[in-house]
Amino acid sequence: MTNKTNGQYLVQGTVAPGFESVQALYERNMQTLEEISTQLCVYHNDKKVVDLWASHDDSFSPNSLINVFSSGKSLETIAMASLVGQGLLNYAAKITDYWPEFGHQGKQDLTVAELMRHEAGLAAFDTSLDTQDLLTENIKKNKVGKVIEEHAQTYRPNGGSRREYHAVTRGWIINEVFRRIEPAGRTIGEYLRENISIPLGVDAVVGVKQDELSRRAPVVPLGFKFLFWDSLRPKFLGRRMESNFFQLVAKFIRLVPMIRDRTTRGTPAPLKGMHGIQFFNEPALAMGETPSANAHSNARSLAKIAAMMSSGGKFENQEFLNETGWTALHSDPVKAVMGMGRTIFTQGGIAHFTPCDTNSSRLDQAFNTGREGFYGWMGLGGSILQWHPGHRIGFGYVPTSLNVTDIVNERGKAYQAEVMRCIERLSQ
Repeated sequence: MTNKTNGQYLVQGTVAPGFESVQALYERNMQTLEEISTQLCVYHNDKKVVDLWASHDDSFSPNSLINVFSSGKSLETIAMASLVGQGLLNYAAKITDYWPEFGHQGKQDLTVAELMRHEAGLAAFDTSLDTQDLLTENIKKNKVGKVIEEHAQTYRPNGGSRREYHAVTRGWIINEVFRRIEPAGRTIGEYLRENISIPLGVDAVVGVKQDELSRRAPVVPLGFKFLFWDSLRPKFLGRRMESNFFQLVAKFIRLVPMIRDRTTRGTPAPLKGMHGIQFFNEPALAMGETPSANAHSNARSLAKIAAMMSSGGKFENQEFLNETGWTALHSDPVKAVMGMGRTIFTQGGIAHFTPCDTNSSRLDQAFNTGREGFYGWMGLGGSILQWHPGHRIGFGYVPTSLNVTDIVNERGKAYQAEVMRCIERLSQ
């Protein structure tokens, strides 16, 4: 057990022999980066080998609930894969096979796999949803479903890539498909609580209950003013961000095509009353189901779920996803441009991170290099839920300080790369 004060941060937790360098990196980052509270947990071969957390807030713990944003996308894919495993869902089927009303406005030919790969043409809605409509009981009244049913598709102009990040909307659509197929009519939030959280002993929460609200730790986005001024400071003078001004500008330039051609330009905010990321701290939103952007968890839970996925859907001989569902989820990977470099998404909607060649762009390298072989996804500003079946690694990282310029979560990727180095050394 380490209980070490780094400046104002108290670093606590344990690491297994051979993973001491991960702890050293964690302590250094807590000392030098603009962090508030973070959690890092890693499993290897079903054993917890890294379990660290740090904060300047005494109320923060490794069991605190934090909005992990798009890391929840991996949770929704597990839910959908469970239906495949039961023989109730086929990724190649049309969504209208399960939800006929979805076909309105010309959407009748869209397949489940296209939705899962962010190719649905529904990256943004033309109306803002009310947080009350996202409560589980109102979802079951089709409050969200009827908006989706009457919505038309929009793709990038001039024959651009059909793959466009459905940052918030994918989870809303998937939830409607899921509850129409699930034998008991449950939502994704209900499935995760009953089939993952309780039996696996984790927090995988989509729809925070009233008595769980006090366990939440708020997320704090780093302001663009801070990011700008800090980027001008040399590292030796105490810059708290990884990137300097020139690196930030270069990153922005690489994103210009995505920004210019996105179909979300000029669309309303996803939610009524939303003004900035901090809106996600609102209890009314947390209590609703937005699986793609509002799952609450912690690193211990994400890592244990990832460990289960790295072991083929099992953990300690208990099956959570059968072989049929697991295999289908990881199958039929398709590469396409999505705006953050070339992405490889399986038919089940998880990314596969692969080695880059000499012709790969810097964005592709930032996206993949250091996490080769992992599956899963990551969340706005920092969180990561990913698994490595080849080495049986389950990885979870959750910060409360959100760096929105770190679009591929390189800050957390540094821990993934160090874990891989540790495993390579132990195998020699």
